[in-house]
This record gives sequence, structure tokens and C-alpha cells, in this order.
Amino acid sequence: MSDRTRIPPDWEVARLRLLFAGMLGAFAVILATLWRIQVAHGEQYREDLAKQSVRRVRIPGPRGLIFDRRGRPLAENRPSYGIALYLEELRPTARRRTTAQEVTRTIEELTAILGVPPQVTTNDLRAHIKRRLPLPYIAWRDLPEEAVARWAERGASMPGVDLYPEPVRVYRAGSNACHVLGYVGRAEIDAGADEPYHYYLSEMAGAAGIEKVYDDVLRGQAGGRLVRVDAAGFRYHDLGGTEARPGQDLKLSLDLDLQRAAEAALAGIPGALVALDPDTGAVLAMASTPAYDPNGFVPSIPSSLWTALRDDPLTPLLNRAAAGAYAPGSTFKPVVAMAAMQSRKASASTRHTCPGYFQLGSARFRCWDTLGHDTIDLSHAIRYSCNVYFFHLGLDTGPDPIAATARAIGLGGRSGIDLDAESPGIVPDPAWKRRAWRDTWRDGDTCNYAIGQGPIATTPLQMAMVAASIANGGKRVHPRLLMAVRPHGADAFRDAPGEAPESLGWNAAALRVVREGMRDVVMAEDGTGRRLRVPGVALAGKTGTAEYGRKEEGKKRGWMIAFGPFEKPRVAVAMVVEDAVSGGLTVAPRLQQFFAAAFGAGTNAAPAGGQG
Repeated sequence: MSDRTRIPPDWEVARLRLLFAGMLGAFAVILATLWRIQVAHGEQYREDLAKQSVRRVRIPGPRGLIFDRRGRPLAENRPSYGIALYLEELRPTARRRTTAQEVTRTIEELTAILGVPPQVTTNDLRAHIKRRLPLPYIAWRDLPEEAVARWAERGASMPGVDLYPEPVRVYRAGSNACHVLGYVGRAEIDAGADEPYHYYLSEMAGAAGIEKVYDDVLRGQAGGRLVRVDAAGFRYHDLGGTEARPGQDLKLSLDLDLQRAAEAALAGIPGALVALDPDTGAVLAMASTPAYDPNGFVPSIPSSLWTALRDDPLTPLLNRAAAGAYAPGSTFKPVVAMAAMQSRKASASTRHTCPGYFQLGSARFRCWDTLGHDTIDLSHAIRYSCNVYFFHLGLDTGPDPIAATARAIGLGGRSGIDLDAESPGIVPDPAWKRRAWRDTWRDGDTCNYAIGQGPIATTPLQMAMVAASIANGGKRVHPRLLMAVRPHGADAFRDAPGEAPESLGWNAAALRVVREGMRDVVMAEDGTGRRLRVPGVALAGKTGTAEYGRKEEGKKRGWMIAFGPFEKPRVAVAMVVEDAVSGGLTVAPRLQQFFAAAFGAGTNAAPAGGQG
């Protein structure tokens, strides 16, 4: 046998067999592993892969609309057009460029076409690429019509760029009723909700007024979209989703015509006016000046505008009608009169003499008419707004019955109106003074109290409640703004009934004395509120003037409460002007404009009136 056909030794054969067996074993392990991955657990891994490549996008529902009592729009949604860049279509082909550089180059080209600078920064772009890559990148929002037309003409053919519509709030009446409606801002979405989303498109949320109070009703029901992304995070396929649903519509008690009349009556001055339906407490008008245009807050408020409004010494953001608290002056006298007669400390025939001043120890309290009113009864004391008569009346009655009557009407506490900011005001009494000032109540406090001065503070809304209670026969009203709600898809509004008025238990004869005195304030030739008169309409009212600040400065606030028509009142009003000569001279002529509009009458030139 030659060397070439030599048979290997047994140990070599054994080694080869062992190596072959090892290879077969390793191959078997690989096969088993592949079977386990692809067959036994294949479905699980496919689900995990799908989860990793699918992103959930939250789509906000359109916001509900707001209407006045006659169905006229107060707050709607309008389409706002922006320019969106779809980054998956703008991925660079050259390795030397990044996605951010490619997007920046595209934005520069679009800026030249649109003639409008983009509303983004480099940091915005980087944050979007890092966190929201599958979503469109909005480089312009709320473009003017001219810019949209230029894009359609020259930019519509650019790859990765498209017009992006989104709804934004629009307030049809401008600054009218701005303090009632409020405004919207960007919503903060709860990322820990039951339905987890990877991305959230911008959504509006109520930030003030009705928009804030009823935000949960106005907000639509969010929908969702499933987006599949590739390994780099770019979108490449939409998998569908659920449709977003609009929010519910609201109908308010406001009458847009009366609201405009109220704003016109306050034009150019700081003040407030509130008009109520005396039978239901529904708010017909609520104006506060100076005002602001909530459209300037859409789609988001510029920091310069916010700073200007916030720092304005006239505080245009303050709703003076509900949150402004002022001493009511002589408009408080009807409350004192009712307290005196209800506690049987006075009657219609109670008479006092006014020499033009009232001596209390060493202190002398003057009547606004320094010549005096002679000897008069209660009805004439209201008609002439005689301070001296009410000094007597207050001392005879005492502070506690006055405070109890005021609180029963709704002064000294929040009315519960559906607004987000309301001042409770202050109704003082001896217990309040001990608690707040650590001092005792004195007769001088009662004299000031009886004419609506001192620490007492009321809002125009509360004084409108006083006017309503006198107008409706002695019932406390609960002011409200919401009248009805219309769910999405419904044809008609569903009433949202408010709280019914409550009887105050007033004596009918006593109330008649106050009502007749207030009628004479307006309708009598020598009434302090005669400048309110409107042809063909019998009105009743009470003027008021309250001093504030340092006495030497002589600053005064003018007031008037009123209702009409006298026999069957349909409107009860309170108006305050922050810097005035008097209620009769400053407020009554302005309030006359409102009543003339309310009852369809022309203006009435009245003779110069006195102070009240």
C-alpha cells in the first residue's frame, strides 16, 4: 500500500466526527431559535414592531359657538391658513446636508415668495425634528390673504410644502362684551390621560370669562390619527383613526343690541353698566370700559400686547361690572329706606327737617344741597336724595337691620353669576368693624352708612340686583348668562334654567313708597335723575355720588340705578362712572342713551339737574 492511500489514525477520525457533530448541534440551535422567534413568538414580535413604528396623534375637536339670546353669533371659529412643511419629503439627498439645513433653505425660499417672515426660530425647528418629526412643521400661521395668494401662485408646486388650515376663534362683536366672553389661549393637554398619545396638535382652551367657565362644554371631543413611521422617525403612511367632534354651542342671555347700547353709553370713560331682566335675573347687557379686543389674543397673544394691557393704569382687563367694588353713594338709600320701614322705625309719613346739615356732637355732616330741603317725608327724601333725612333714618334704624336688608338682596357676597371673577363687596356692621378694623361702631359710621359711604363696597352687578328687586315687587334675583345649550348634531337649543327669584318678604306698602320716590327721581321736574327721562316711557331710578381718595382732591364716582317701564319693568340697570361730577349730571344723561336704545325712543334734552 502506498503512502498516498494511508488510512488516518482513529484519533483523527474521532476528531472529525466530533467537529461535525458540533456543527450539526450549532445548526440545530440556530434552527430552534429561528423557529421560536418566527413561529412560536412571531405574533408577539410583530405586535411589538408595529407598536414601535406607529404613532398616535391627538386631533382636537372644533370649539363650540357662542350666540346672543336672538341667535346672533358672538364667538365663532374661522379657518386660519398657515404654511406647513412635511419633513419626510424634505430629507436631504446629499450627505453633506442635514434635515434642519434643508428645511431652513426651504423657509428662506418661501419667505421671499410670501413677503412675510416666518413665525419660528432655529430652536423651534430643532425641537420639532427631535420630538414631533412625523407631524407637519408649521412655519407660518394666520397668513393674510395676499400672502396666501402669492403662495398659490408661486409656491404651491414646491415639494414638501402645503397650505395648512386650522380653526381659530373669532369674536364677531369685537370689543363688545369682551369681559363677558373672555378669550382663549393654548390648551395644556394632560399627557397622562387614559388614551396615551405621542403627539398633540394645538388646541384652544378658555382663559377668561364664559370661554373659561364653560370650557368643558365648548371644547370638542378629540379624535386621533395613527401614523406609521420609518426607522428614522419620518412619517410614511397614515393608518386612519377616529374623527374629532365639535363642542357644544351656547346661547347667552345677552342682547347684542343692548350690549352695544351699553358700550356706547360708556364710550370714552372708565365705568360699567349692567342690565338685568328683573323677573328672571338674566343678564341683558354687561359692559366695562375701557375694553379690549379679544381678537388680538388669537391665535395667541403677543407679549407686547399682553404687557401693554397688564400695565395700563386704566386696567382694561378688569371687568368692572362684576369685579369692580365701589361705595354706592345715594343709590344705597332705597335699601336703607326698606330696612327702616321693614323694622318699623319709619313709615311713609315719617318727616324730618333738613337745614342743609346734620349736627352729631361736634361733627357736622352736610347735605349735598347746603340750602336744605326743609321738612320732607320719605318719598320726597328719595326724590331729592336728601342726606340729612337719611342721617336721621339710619340712626333711628341702626346698622344691623340695614346690613341684614342689604345682604338679603345680595350685597356683601358673590351672586353666583357664571363668570370667573366676581367681587363679593363689603356690607359692614359693628361685628365686621370689630373683626376687620379692631374698632367699635360709632354713630358717625351709621350716618356715612345711611348714604352709601364709608367701608361699604358694591359692584355694578349687585346694584343692578337692587334695582331688580325693587322693580319686580321684592324678589331677590340670581344673575345668570347661560340660557341654553345645543349639543353637536342637535337642531335646537335645550334650555338651561337658572335659579328662580326668591321673595324677600317686603311689605307691599313700604315697597310702594320706595318705588314712587324713585319714579319721582326721574319723572318729576325737580328730581335728581330727571336727565334720564325718555319720551313715552315712565322710568324710576336713584342717583348717587360717592367721594373717594383724599378729601382735598375732590374725586367722585357717579352712580345711577334705574328700571322701566315703571308699571311693568322689563329692564333693571346699574351704571357707575369712575370720575364724575355727580350721578345726576354725569351718569343720568349717559344712561338715558341706553334706555332710549332699549325702548326705541329718541334722545331727550332735559334741564340741568342737581346732585344725587
